[in-house]
Amino acid sequence: MSTFKDKTVIITGGAMGLGLATAKVLARKGANLSIIDYNEEALNKAKDEISKESPDTKILTIIADVSDEQAVKNYVNKTVDHFGKIDGFYNNAGIEGKQALIADYDVEMFKKVIDINLMGVYYGLKYVIPVMQKQGGGKIVNVASVGGIRGVLNEVPYVASKHAVSGMTKNAAIEYGKDNIFTNAIAPGAILTPMVASSFKQVNPDNPEAAEKEYSQRNPTRRLGKPEEVGNLVAFLLSDECQYVNGQTIAIDGGESNLYGNS
Repeated sequence: MSTFKDKTVIITGGAMGLGLATAKVLARKGANLSIIDYNEEALNKAKDEISKESPDTKILTIIADVSDEQAVKNYVNKTVDHFGKIDGFYNNAGIEGKQALIADYDVEMFKKVIDINLMGVYYGLKYVIPVMQKQGGGKIVNVASVGGIRGVLNEVPYVASKHAVSGMTKNAAIEYGKDNIFTNAIAPGAILTPMVASSFKQVNPDNPEAAEKEYSQRNPTRRLGKPEEVGNLVAFLLSDECQYVNGQTIAIDGGESNLYGNS
């Protein structure tokens, strides 16, 4: 069923991981896609993959660094110029950074994580919301993390940035709900993406597969999440079927976040 027929969705960080998985889900549902990423090679590859699976999908690709305000303004303007509107916004781009204790954390890396994960999300809201106001509404999904609802050892800037995303989501919901703009966030746990695979390499450089297996055994489902499962949740939150969910941060982690402090 083409639930997104004639609808345009922007996806940041759309060339890989959760962004690409969601792009594929939305393409199958009939959406026009504006895919944003800083990696041109990955962006071109993603477009080819999506087009192969969903050949009728209209796809605009834009190279942009989401931590650059002007670049964000540019991708919003280019999307409107190309498609005429923005119905949905998946504010997804982010990085983990390095793993280290607070006192040992590299300040420049800390700033980089904040610039991408927090400022990048803020800039997206700043420039997409006015477009949605003018057109009478829209749906926004920001990406927090389970690191936005609890602590994560050795990842202080990531946790700080993702908590902030959850907070901005609440504010956007209460400030723009009157404009028929619904803003929610998702809080993925360990979903098997390239970023998570890289994290396991940091935990156990000699045997990242062992780190992955050990981590998955702590989950109530005894497995890691699949990127398309996140894509399905995002698609619902961006769809017309989602009409009274606003300002929420929704965990998608197999229930693992309920175990912390109790296991």
